[in-house]
Amino acid sequence: MKTYSHERLAALARDRGMSEEYLRDLRVVSSVLPFKVNEYVADQLIDWSAAPDDPIFRLTFPHRDMLPPDVFENIAALLDSEAPRDVVRKAAADAQELLNPHPGDQLEANVPMLDGRRLDGLQHKYDETLLVFPSQGQTCHAYCGYCFRWAQFVGVAELRQALRSPQDLTGYLANHREVTDVLFTGGDPMIMKTAVLQRWIEPLLDPAMESVRTLRFGTKALSYWPARFTSDADADDLLRLLERCVAAGRHVAVMAHFSHPRELETPVVREAIARVRSTGAVIRAQAPLIAHVNDRADAWSRMWQQLVELGVVPYYMFVERDTGARSYFGVPLAEALDIYNNAIRGVSGLARSARGPVMSASPGKVLLDSVTDVAGERVFSLRLLQARDARLVGRQFFARYDPKAEWFDDLRPALGSWFPGQADCEAAGQPEPEAPQPPAAGGR
Repeated sequence: MKTYSHERLAALARDRGMSEEYLRDLRVVSSVLPFKVNEYVADQLIDWSAAPDDPIFRLTFPHRDMLPPDVFENIAALLDSEAPRDVVRKAAADAQELLNPHPGDQLEANVPMLDGRRLDGLQHKYDETLLVFPSQGQTCHAYCGYCFRWAQFVGVAELRQALRSPQDLTGYLANHREVTDVLFTGGDPMIMKTAVLQRWIEPLLDPAMESVRTLRFGTKALSYWPARFTSDADADDLLRLLERCVAAGRHVAVMAHFSHPRELETPVVREAIARVRSTGAVIRAQAPLIAHVNDRADAWSRMWQQLVELGVVPYYMFVERDTGARSYFGVPLAEALDIYNNAIRGVSGLARSARGPVMSASPGKVLLDSVTDVAGERVFSLRLLQARDARLVGRQFFARYDPKAEWFDDLRPALGSWFPGQADCEAAGQPEPEAPQPPAAGGR
């Protein structure tokens, strides 16, 4: 697999006809945020005749608006003056800190302990689900510009989550029998050779790990390198490994990231999907709603319909997280809800398994159900699909309607209805509320 990053990425863009002005922007932005594409993305997914407006180009290549204007100008001035590399690196590191590299309290509240040690590379936010970041899987076949895990890829050890030992994983699970689902994530676990992936998975098939019922793999490989499942040297070995997991009584879920219907249209991705499904694994598809790429209802309805036809389960439409290039990719929540509702109206019930728009925020997965009027006030109606505090799952609450709000932290309580223990209430000068009361007549 041939990949392009840094100067090789600039050379690729030049060879495909991009302007010198754009190449300067590329170098500035890629000094701060990580970018990488491979030959499959470049040759089969991007329509270069439509660049820079092609959605897959927007998904994978830099744009100057991905950085705040003052940050862009500062880095550009350093590069234009041929400043020493260490000076540019320092300015880039300062910029990265401004871009909220670890949203949702993922390091402060989610990292567990074992025998008095922090297990950096595990996250245990929800009782039944444990996230695993294998050290060998902390890169991807290509990078999405919106990625909320961009901090894994910038080469700063302090920002990176990585677990080096499978024994730390099994040791933690032995003490936490409430965990039923183990989710391998990254990066992308499918970047690992099958022999390496096997060292992480096989201990979980042991009868001693019977409490683990589901193995999930968060991956963009079906989109960005479907040959991983078809023609790579160890592709067949990977399929046999998935089959062994299923035979051992585990539910295997491949959590695929499909951001645009074009990612489903090549013959090789369709072959890859069929081969994965033949193992007994279930493929579920999720992606964030992102400006410039898939912020149209027809893109989502086409994608969901194609997924159903290919035997893939539409799962989540996420809201772009408050990190990295959010200012470029973010979509207001009210607009996101309209896009979701219009997309759902365009498909049959089989595709309506997709839930959205969903924010994966500090307290949990927050679903925006509707915009409605209650007691004369226009509000967002929200619900917790998953929660750090499991008692709050299913809890409905309300936020003031704000057409400009793009993220959970932008919302403010409405109708005295929130959920207890949420720091955002205190930040907004609100007292910590009691458990939400039923809405007034006319509410949902």
